[in-house]
Amino acid sequence: MPIAGKLEEIVAIPDGVNVTRDGTDFKVSGPNGVVMKTLEDSRIDIDVGSDEIHLSTRLPSKREKALLGTYTSHLRNMIEGVQDGFTYKLKIVYSHFPMKVRADGQHVVIENFVGEEKPRKARIAGDTKVNIKSDLVTVEGPNKEHVGQTAANIERATKIKGRDPRVFQDGIYLIEKSGNPIR
Repeated sequence: MPIAGKLEEIVAIPDGVNVTRDGTDFKVSGPNGVVMKTLEDSRIDIDVGSDEIHLSTRLPSKREKALLGTYTSHLRNMIEGVQDGFTYKLKIVYSHFPMKVRADGQHVVIENFVGEEKPRKARIAGDTKVNIKSDLVTVEGPNKEHVGQTAANIERATKIKGRDPRVFQDGIYLIEKSGNPIR
Protein backbone atom coordinates (compact mmCIF):
# COMPACT_ATOMS: atom_id res chain seq x y z
CA MET A 1 0.00 0.00 0.00
CA PRO A 2 1.56 3.32 -1.05
CA ILE A 3 2.27 5.81 1.70
CA ALA A 4 0.79 9.30 1.29
CA GLY A 5 3.40 11.58 -0.21
CA LYS A 6 5.67 8.71 -1.23
CA LEU A 7 6.71 8.64 -4.88
CA GLU A 8 7.66 5.36 -6.60
CA GLU A 9 8.98 4.25 -9.96
CA ILE A 10 9.35 0.66 -11.22
CA VAL A 11 11.81 -0.51 -13.86
CA ALA A 12 11.17 -3.97 -15.31
CA ILE A 13 14.11 -6.34 -15.74
CA PRO A 14 13.60 -8.39 -18.93
CA ASP A 15 14.68 -12.01 -19.42
CA GLY A 16 18.38 -12.40 -20.19
CA VAL A 17 19.35 -9.28 -18.23
CA ASN A 18 20.96 -9.49 -14.79
CA VAL A 19 21.04 -6.52 -12.38
CA THR A 20 23.27 -6.66 -9.30
CA ARG A 21 23.87 -4.09 -6.60
CA ASP A 22 26.91 -3.63 -4.40
CA GLY A 23 26.22 -0.68 -2.11
CA THR A 24 25.78 2.27 -4.49
CA ASP A 25 27.32 0.47 -7.51
CA PHE A 26 24.95 -1.10 -10.03
CA LYS A 27 26.04 -3.66 -12.61
CA VAL A 28 23.72 -4.57 -15.48
CA SER A 29 24.80 -7.44 -17.72
CA GLY A 30 23.11 -8.90 -20.76
CA PRO A 31 23.74 -10.33 -24.22
CA ASN A 32 25.30 -7.09 -25.52
CA GLY A 33 27.76 -6.46 -22.68
CA VAL A 34 28.07 -5.06 -19.18
CA VAL A 35 27.33 -1.51 -17.94
CA MET A 36 28.28 -0.29 -14.46
CA LYS A 37 27.22 2.93 -12.75
CA THR A 38 27.24 4.47 -9.29
CA LEU A 39 23.89 5.87 -8.16
CA GLU A 40 24.45 7.50 -4.81
CA ASP A 41 21.93 9.56 -2.87
CA SER A 42 20.43 8.86 0.55
CA ARG A 43 17.10 10.46 -0.44
CA ILE A 44 16.36 7.77 -3.07
CA ASP A 45 15.71 4.16 -2.00
CA ILE A 46 16.53 1.54 -4.63
CA ASP A 47 15.54 -2.11 -4.19
CA VAL A 48 16.65 -4.65 -6.81
CA GLY A 49 14.33 -7.67 -7.13
CA SER A 50 14.51 -10.63 -9.47
CA ASP A 51 12.29 -9.06 -12.16
CA GLU A 52 11.90 -5.39 -11.10
CA ILE A 53 13.80 -2.47 -9.66
CA HIS A 54 11.80 -0.32 -7.21
CA LEU A 55 12.89 3.30 -6.80
CA SER A 56 11.18 5.47 -4.21
CA THR A 57 11.51 8.64 -2.20
CA ARG A 58 9.64 9.69 0.93
CA LEU A 59 8.03 13.14 1.10
CA PRO A 60 9.39 14.20 -2.30
CA SER A 61 10.37 17.77 -3.02
CA LYS A 62 11.02 19.09 -6.51
CA ARG A 63 14.70 18.04 -6.29
CA GLU A 64 13.90 14.46 -5.17
CA LYS A 65 11.32 14.07 -7.96
CA ALA A 66 13.91 15.14 -10.52
CA LEU A 67 16.54 12.83 -9.03
CA LEU A 68 14.12 9.91 -9.02
CA GLY A 69 13.40 10.49 -12.72
CA THR A 70 17.12 10.72 -13.49
CA TYR A 71 17.94 7.45 -11.70
CA THR A 72 15.01 5.72 -13.42
CA SER A 73 16.26 6.89 -16.83
CA HIS A 74 19.81 5.78 -16.06
CA LEU A 75 18.66 2.28 -15.12
CA ARG A 76 16.36 1.99 -18.18
CA ASN A 77 19.22 3.12 -20.47
CA MET A 78 21.57 0.58 -18.88
CA ILE A 79 19.05 -2.22 -19.47
CA GLU A 80 18.38 -1.09 -23.06
CA GLY A 81 22.12 -0.87 -23.72
CA VAL A 82 22.92 -4.42 -22.62
CA GLN A 83 19.91 -5.71 -24.58
CA ASP A 84 20.06 -3.82 -27.86
CA GLY A 85 23.00 -1.41 -27.63
CA PHE A 86 23.22 2.14 -28.90
CA THR A 87 24.35 3.20 -32.39
CA TYR A 88 25.28 6.68 -33.55
CA LYS A 89 26.13 7.39 -37.20
CA LEU A 90 28.28 10.30 -38.35
CA LYS A 91 28.99 11.47 -41.90
CA ILE A 92 32.41 12.59 -43.14
CA VAL A 93 32.01 15.74 -45.24
CA TYR A 94 34.77 17.53 -47.15
CA SER A 95 34.95 19.72 -50.22
CA HIS A 96 38.41 21.28 -50.14
CA PHE A 97 40.85 18.66 -48.88
CA PRO A 98 40.14 14.92 -48.82
CA MET A 99 40.45 13.79 -45.22
CA LYS A 100 41.49 10.35 -44.06
CA VAL A 101 39.79 8.94 -40.93
CA ARG A 102 40.84 5.77 -39.10
CA ALA A 103 40.32 4.16 -35.72
CA ASP A 104 43.62 3.57 -33.92
CA GLY A 105 43.35 1.93 -30.49
CA GLN A 106 41.53 4.32 -28.14
CA HIS A 107 41.54 7.23 -30.62
CA VAL A 108 39.99 8.18 -33.95
CA VAL A 109 42.71 9.82 -36.06
CA ILE A 110 41.68 12.45 -38.65
CA GLU A 111 44.42 13.22 -41.16
CA ASN A 112 44.63 16.04 -43.73
CA PHE A 113 41.67 17.90 -42.21
CA VAL A 114 41.40 21.20 -44.18
CA GLY A 115 44.98 20.63 -45.34
CA GLU A 116 46.58 20.50 -41.87
CA GLU A 117 49.81 18.57 -41.57
CA LYS A 118 49.30 17.47 -37.98
CA PRO A 119 46.54 14.85 -37.52
CA ARG A 120 43.68 15.54 -35.13
CA LYS A 121 42.65 12.92 -32.57
CA ALA A 122 39.34 12.13 -30.86
CA ARG A 123 39.26 9.89 -27.78
CA ILE A 124 37.06 6.77 -27.80
CA ALA A 125 35.29 6.49 -24.42
CA GLY A 126 34.98 3.15 -22.60
CA ASP A 127 34.40 -0.03 -24.59
CA THR A 128 32.79 1.74 -27.53
CA LYS A 129 33.47 0.37 -31.02
CA VAL A 130 34.08 2.69 -33.97
CA ASN A 131 33.71 1.42 -37.55
CA ILE A 132 34.61 3.55 -40.57
CA LYS A 133 33.37 2.72 -44.08
CA SER A 134 33.94 5.23 -46.89
CA ASP A 135 32.20 8.42 -45.64
CA LEU A 136 30.24 6.88 -42.71
CA VAL A 137 31.47 6.53 -39.12
CA THR A 138 29.44 4.16 -36.91
CA VAL A 139 29.84 4.38 -33.12
CA GLU A 140 28.35 1.43 -31.17
CA GLY A 141 28.29 0.20 -27.60
CA PRO A 142 26.15 -0.78 -24.60
CA ASN A 143 26.81 2.40 -22.58
CA LYS A 144 24.78 5.36 -23.89
CA GLU A 145 27.03 7.91 -22.19
CA HIS A 146 30.22 6.46 -23.71
CA VAL A 147 28.70 6.19 -27.21
CA GLY A 148 27.41 9.77 -27.07
CA GLN A 149 30.68 11.12 -25.68
CA THR A 150 32.70 9.36 -28.39
CA ALA A 151 30.45 10.83 -31.12
CA ALA A 152 30.78 14.29 -29.53
CA ASN A 153 34.58 13.93 -29.35
CA ILE A 154 34.73 13.07 -33.06
CA GLU A 155 32.51 16.04 -33.98
CA ARG A 156 34.49 18.41 -31.75
CA ALA A 157 37.82 17.27 -33.20
CA THR A 158 36.75 18.56 -36.61
CA LYS A 159 35.60 21.98 -35.45
CA ILE A 160 36.98 24.70 -37.72
CA LYS A 161 38.39 27.82 -36.10
CA GLY A 162 39.53 30.97 -37.82
CA ARG A 163 37.78 30.32 -41.14
CA ASP A 164 34.38 31.23 -42.52
CA PRO A 165 32.01 28.35 -41.60
CA ARG A 166 29.78 29.19 -44.57
CA VAL A 167 32.65 28.38 -46.94
CA PHE A 168 34.51 25.67 -45.02
CA GLN A 169 31.80 23.17 -44.10
CA ASP A 170 34.24 20.28 -43.83
CA GLY A 171 33.88 18.05 -40.79
CA ILE A 172 32.29 14.95 -39.33
CA TYR A 173 28.65 15.45 -38.39
CA LEU A 174 26.10 13.38 -36.46
CA ILE A 175 23.29 12.20 -38.75
CA GLU A 176 21.54 9.40 -36.82
CA LYS A 177 21.05 8.17 -33.24
CA SER A 178 19.99 4.51 -32.77
CA GLY A 179 17.84 4.46 -35.90
CA ASN A 180 16.41 7.98 -35.48
CA PRO A 181 17.66 10.51 -38.07
CA ILE A 182 18.79 13.91 -36.80
CA ARG A 183 16.78 16.78 -38.31
